[in-house]
Order: sequence, then structure tokens, then C-alpha cells
Amino acid sequence: MDVNDTGHVQELERNFSLFSICSVGIVTGNTWAALGGSIVVAIYNGGPPGVLYEFIAVSIFYWLVAASLAELASSMPSSAGVYHWASITPGPKYGRICGWFAGWWNTFAWICATATMASISSQIAVAMYGLYRPEYMPQRWHIFIGYLIVTWACCATVLFANRALPMVNNIGLFFILTGVLITILVCAIMPHTSGSGYASSSFVWSEWSNQTGYSSDGFVFLAGMLNGAYAVGTPDCVSHLAEEIPHPKRNVPLAIAAQMVIGFVTAFFYMIAIFYAIANIDDVLTAPYFPLATIYAQATSSNAGTLGLLFIIFVPIFCCCIGTFITAGRCLWTISRDGAVPFSGTLGVISPRFKNPFNATLFCGCFSTVLGAVYVGSSTAFNAFVGSFVVLSTLSYLAAILPFIFTRRFSRSSQAPGPYINSMRPGPYQMGHKLGYGVNIISCLYIIVFVVIYCFPYSLPVTAVNMNYACLITGSMSIFAALWWFVKGGNYVGPKATAHEDETHSAGIVAPTEEPIPTKE
Repeated sequence: MDVNDTGHVQELERNFSLFSICSVGIVTGNTWAALGGSIVVAIYNGGPPGVLYEFIAVSIFYWLVAASLAELASSMPSSAGVYHWASITPGPKYGRICGWFAGWWNTFAWICATATMASISSQIAVAMYGLYRPEYMPQRWHIFIGYLIVTWACCATVLFANRALPMVNNIGLFFILTGVLITILVCAIMPHTSGSGYASSSFVWSEWSNQTGYSSDGFVFLAGMLNGAYAVGTPDCVSHLAEEIPHPKRNVPLAIAAQMVIGFVTAFFYMIAIFYAIANIDDVLTAPYFPLATIYAQATSSNAGTLGLLFIIFVPIFCCCIGTFITAGRCLWTISRDGAVPFSGTLGVISPRFKNPFNATLFCGCFSTVLGAVYVGSSTAFNAFVGSFVVLSTLSYLAAILPFIFTRRFSRSSQAPGPYINSMRPGPYQMGHKLGYGVNIISCLYIIVFVVIYCFPYSLPVTAVNMNYACLITGSMSIFAALWWFVKGGNYVGPKATAHEDETHSAGIVAPTEEPIPTKE
């Protein structure tokens, strides 16, 4: 019986190689397509210059967060990701409660992410349908039908094609890289050949436009970083496949780095290209549905060109939706196997037939369907759920990184177990003592400050429609998790640190086997 680095029996097949796990990170992050799908919301916070500079700023902070998580992943790789690290970094005394809330926040965030990607995919499909039908006016139930098709197509892929997932993500990587290149070239060339012309450099780089109602441009800049955070804020996604790849202590940090670097480069140049292709910003802001289609129409001056570019972005977002179901299902499975959620006995098992967390992934599909039904009744309520992703996910990162600072990182790894000893030793990727503290502290300060800012209303004056309900969703989820803690927390053990080879005093800590596990490319 093989025991992995988490102290659990190795139940999952190691189907992913380093290349395929990098593909999962890049596809699930899908930065340029995610920004394109929400481009109008971003433009309100400063116009094109605001989008570009806010994206640069938030990317820098997320590089620090990603570096912090990569270091933890290198020390203790686990499919539980931040849930596992938040259970270990505080030490035994507070590890259970920190890990409990981190697991709930992170899991619910990823379930909301599945709904987000399904919604954007459906909106693109509806936009493609409406290109050749000028009289068409989409209804919410039209979006919902497309939403259901995308949701269950993606969920079924994860459920029934586990061994094909590396290939699926490799295909997604191809479409992401070639798709962004083609889109950039089309937006750079077609406005000249079609006669529509380019936007001015001042429009792209310097003409600040505050359309939020807030009087402070500085605050608008900070609040506008939310749009970039939504696109780059998934540095933990590959960590949830740590038990499905060889050499995870080395490969998970490399995959995180590949995701963050490629995501930033592709998104930044993509945004520059589409901003220069805008001929009339007012038409974009008042588009009846999926404004990116209006930008593409202005760039190409043809329905065929617009349809081609929409298809190019549809495929990566569809593959991204598959990636979110991979991550959400693994998140739910890992907290369920530790008994942290209701129906853990059902959700916390690996299917012996399909070799994956079948029940947990199926539940994510069902919950996403419920969220889609909410959209039919109220788009505001639906947006409240999907808009809470950044706040929930960053809170889970904080629960892992902040205690790591208080327990002095790796400096007490050689000491005997104690209530505030985290028992963690550095892996192949380590930032060093002073640099590590600096990166961890700045990451935590960013999260603490911006979790508050990201809960402010999107615009003024505040109405029931434009209100930011992320704080309500986050608070409700936290209260529910707290109530369940009082019900089941007494019997909850949570993840444990694994013993190192030279340790003989780690009573109650499971040492992983050294027997190699064959890999499948």
C-alpha cells in the first residue's frame, strides 16, 4: 500500500507529466480569455490605461502570492492545496481551525469558478448565434440553455475521461497559445486593411476614464485591480493535482511559474491589441450582449472575422471550464476525505472504476447547475456568487501563508513537535530566509487590504443591482462553515504533516513510502 506525501494512501493514478500539468495551469488560468470575457467591467475603472496598469499592479502582487504557495507546495505537495498547508503552517494548536476554514473557502471559490466559465462560454455561443441575426435579442433562459450544455459537457469530460485529461489540456494549451497569437495579429492588421483605423496611443495608454461614480481616481485604480485579480488569481489550481504527477515537489512549483508567466505575457499583449482595434468605445460599452464581440466586429469589419475570433476564444474558455471542474472536484474530495463537509462518506471516495473523485465532481456539476438556475431568476444573485471567487480564494491563501510567518517558516523544522511547530522543511524550491519573509509579508498585506477593497460597491450611486455582494456570500459561507465546525469539529482531525527521512520522534505522523510510482504520459 503506497502512502504519499500527504500521509494518505495513494488512490489516484499519476496520469500527468510536467508538460501536461503546466497545460492544466495555463488552461485553467486562461488569463487573456478571462480578461476578454469581462473587458467592459474592467474599462469602467479607468478606461484602457486603467485596465493595463491595474493588470500590471495586481499581477506583481499575485506573483508574490504564487511564489509563497509554490514554496509551500514544494515543501508539502498535496491535492488538498491551501487546505492542507493551512492545516500545517499554524502548528497543531490552531492548524485544525485554520485548515477547516481555508478548505471551505477554497472549495466554494472553485465551485463558483465553474459557474463563471460556463456562463462566459454560453454568452460567447449566444453572441456567435446573434451575429447573423441583427434582430435577435438574447433572453436569460437562452444563456441558461447554453450554460447547461457547457456545464455538463465539461463535467462529463472530467467524470468519464480521466486518463484523457492530460491530452484535453494539451489541446487547450494549443488553442490558448495559437488563439491569442491569431487574435493579436488580426486585431493588429485588420483595422488597417478594412479601413476602420486604429485607436490613438493616448486612448490606449494615457486617457484615464473614471465611469464608476467614485471621486477618487486612486481608489478607482485600486478597486479596478479586481478585474485583473479575477484573471490571474488562480495560482493554486495545479497544486490540486499534486497526487497525480511524478515528483510533485519539483513539478508543481514549475507549473505555477509557467502559468503565471505565460498568463501575464499573453494577456498583456492581447489587451494592447484589442484596445488599439477599438473604433468606437461607446458602442462597446452599450453593446446589448457580450461586448467583446463588438470589439472584434470593429476590428475585422466583417461577421465572418468576428465569428472566427469568437470561436478562438470560446475553445480556450471551454477548456478552462473543464479545468475548473478538475480543480473543484479535487478540492471537494480532499476536504471530504478528512470529514470536513456534510456527506463526507459519499464525497470523499475515489471511484474504483473511473479512478477519480467521481462523486465530488458530480456534486460540483449539480451545484453549478443550481447556480445557473439562479441566473434565470436573477442575474444579480448569480453575479453575487461568481463575483465572490477572488475574495474567497485569497482568504484561503491568507489562511496558509500568514500562520507560516508566525511559526517562523522553516526555521524550527528540526525542533521536537510542539503546539506552534509547523514541522515543515523546505523542498527543492525555497526563497531563502529574508526573501521568503519579505514575499510572505507583502502577500499577506495585499490580501488583507484588498479583500476589503474588493468588497466595495462597483459604482455609485449604490443600487440593489450594482451592489457588490461578495462580502455577503463570503460571510454566509464562513458562518455555515463555523456552524458545521460546532457540529463536527470535535471529531475532525484534518491533514497531518509527514515525517522526514531522518526524523525518529514524529509520533503520529505518517512517513511516505519510497517505492516509485509509475507514470503515464
